[in-house]
Amino acid sequence: QVQLVESGGGLEQAGGSLRLSCATSSSILSIAPMGWYRQAPGKQRDVVARITSSGSPNYASSVKGRFTITRDNAKNTLYLQMDSLKPEDTAVYYCYAYVRARDYWGQGTQVTVSS
Repeated sequence: QVQLVESGGGLEQAGGSLRLSCATSSSILSIAPMGWYRQAPGKQRDVVARITSSGSPNYASSVKGRFTITRDNAKNTLYLQMDSLKPEDTAVYYCYAYVRARDYWGQGTQVTVSS
């Protein structure tokens, strides 16, 4: 069983920064594609950023140039550095991993950006 635990959310002003972390005890994540998704109230869950097992990232157009996804395979941890935050970034952020043909999700962490 793969468990993903997010941390690092909170309240930040527009223009500020936050860093999200997603930790797991499973070393299998070192070979799994992973990503961050977010869901705002009344909206569907959308991809924010994804990263391959080798570390190649891709981003949603709305966050490109502001957010950075990285992974530390030695620590089994995924990160999302969020800079130049905007009020429209307000959402619950979810960590995601694709392991052995199954989808795994964290419990989510709230990010609120005030104007």
